[in-house]
Amino acid sequence: MARPIMTIADLRQLAKRRVPRMFYDYCDSGSWTESTYRQNESDFVPIKLRQRVAVDMRDRTLETTMVGQKVSMPLALAPTGLTGMQFADGEILAARAAAKAGVPFTLSTMSICSIEDVAEHSPEPFWFQLYVMRDRDFVARLIARAKAAGCSALVLTLDLQVLGQRHKDIVNGLSTPPRMTIPNMINLATKPLWCMNMLRTKRRGFGNIAGHVAGVEDMRSLSTWTAQQFDPALSWDDIKWIRDLWGGKLILKGILDPEDADMAARSGADALIVSNHGGRQLDGALSSISALPPVVETVGDRMEVFMDGGIRSGQDVIKALALGAKGVFIGRAFLYGLGADGERGVTAALEIIRKELDITMALCGLRDIKQVDRRIIARQS
Repeated sequence: MARPIMTIADLRQLAKRRVPRMFYDYCDSGSWTESTYRQNESDFVPIKLRQRVAVDMRDRTLETTMVGQKVSMPLALAPTGLTGMQFADGEILAARAAAKAGVPFTLSTMSICSIEDVAEHSPEPFWFQLYVMRDRDFVARLIARAKAAGCSALVLTLDLQVLGQRHKDIVNGLSTPPRMTIPNMINLATKPLWCMNMLRTKRRGFGNIAGHVAGVEDMRSLSTWTAQQFDPALSWDDIKWIRDLWGGKLILKGILDPEDADMAARSGADALIVSNHGGRQLDGALSSISALPPVVETVGDRMEVFMDGGIRSGQDVIKALALGAKGVFIGRAFLYGLGADGERGVTAALEIIRKELDITMALCGLRDIKQVDRRIIARQS
């Protein structure tokens, strides 16, 4: 009898068995020594909660808003590249699961399914994440496509001007679709379900880029183009240009330092995400949860502050809320579910977190998620 799926860790183990090594490693790795990647999770552990008793715990609600949008719990699916390589048509499946759960899905620029594909198949509007490329005309067209697709918020990632080195991707020879080397073919032979699903779809390249950029005709030239296109010259001046082009809700992702948070607030953005790119950029940077309180103290009264990085449970969510976040983003947690069982796996991941969040809130003596603050953090000697 199969062991029931109880935690995000259970989904992780199942995904590891079902997803080809290069794509699982792409999801489940960090840069250089991976110290920041590990601390994103481990730094939640010392934060202890106050248990309260004999409190009326009936009629609880997790409902709130994120940048003015009603959500069933303070959580969004983070933008993740190559999502459609964890499971065929992965972005579409994740968007559907998020819509059914009443939380936002954020589509990455580096997605396999295109903006238009996801818009056609998702029952609700989604958010779009933008990388700034050297080709500013292409950036402007991406923004226009997101507007035309009805995206309800733009998430601008600021921390990928240069790419952090991820050793596993180099060792695995990461590419999409995977190159048919002998090691890859041997590994793919052990993932029959993944292969069968991938053969049924035509979506195997970067859907937002292929066919939209002159001179990019095949996967090799596409990979070369994207590697050369991330713009190291990105500055705060560019944010005004993007904000004016977009004209809607704007969220800035990749803030760790209070000085940068202050600049974000001055930029006119609606919200920021405290994030170290899942430990995939500057190894040795602060974990997201440890960087959160100083950012909240600096700009929490001027804009919404969200957090991304290391969320693996509902208890992690409530700890981030207690330290001042208005919501969190999950990346790996939903990707494990996707790799494990497609749309049903993403739904399972969201249900696990929702249940843990609800029960934890109750045991902390609260009935409304909007009441969560530092009062639920235990003082330790």
